[in-house]
Amino acid sequence: MANRPNYTQQMDQVLEQLGQTRPRLLLHACCGPCSSSVLELLCRHFQVTVLYYNPNIWPAAEYERRQRELARFLGLAHPGEVELVEDTYDPAEFYQAVKGLEDEPEKGGRCTLCYRLRMERAARYAAQHGFEWFTTTLSVSPLKDPVRINQIGLELEEKYGVKHLPSEFRKRDGYKRSLELSAQYGLYRQAYCGCEFSARARGFDEESAAGAAQAPSEK
Repeated sequence: MANRPNYTQQMDQVLEQLGQTRPRLLLHACCGPCSSSVLELLCRHFQVTVLYYNPNIWPAAEYERRQRELARFLGLAHPGEVELVEDTYDPAEFYQAVKGLEDEPEKGGRCTLCYRLRMERAARYAAQHGFEWFTTTLSVSPLKDPVRINQIGLELEEKYGVKHLPSEFRKRDGYKRSLELSAQYGLYRQAYCGCEFSARARGFDEESAAGAAQAPSEK
């Protein structure tokens, strides 16, 4: 993409300007594996709180498993350092947000609205609770669009007055490092993004979706 922003370079500039201040940052997280390498980086520069807000995840058993695995990871890798906040789980919020786009292919317009729904909750929570910064783990995934993610972040920064940390966490082997940490801590890595549409596109029904881990070849 011509003139595509270098989000990693932008983040480097922010981190350099922080010096030794370690301000408070709210990190929206979708699961333990995606949080792993991101937290390894961010905890060097920020006081991090993780927000688990993911009404898109289907079914409820899968949502609960990812939440438990995230909590387990934080307890093992960041004991007493990173607080976990679990927001409400109301799938109706997701279905309402993407209404009319149910048949969109993955990575399309439905995903953009899903990014926005979760990131906006994080920005609003950050503003309400005195955080200076917010960001999301979403850009660690090779399947997510960092341009859309960061554009949404900037819009929310303007709306809520909390600084968005630009990121493309998958760069510099960030995604590879997340795989290494997942293996190190024995983390469950799900076989689909999260929503019902993603699961069904991969051939999962409600019973088979919950707890469907990626095959070793996908790790």
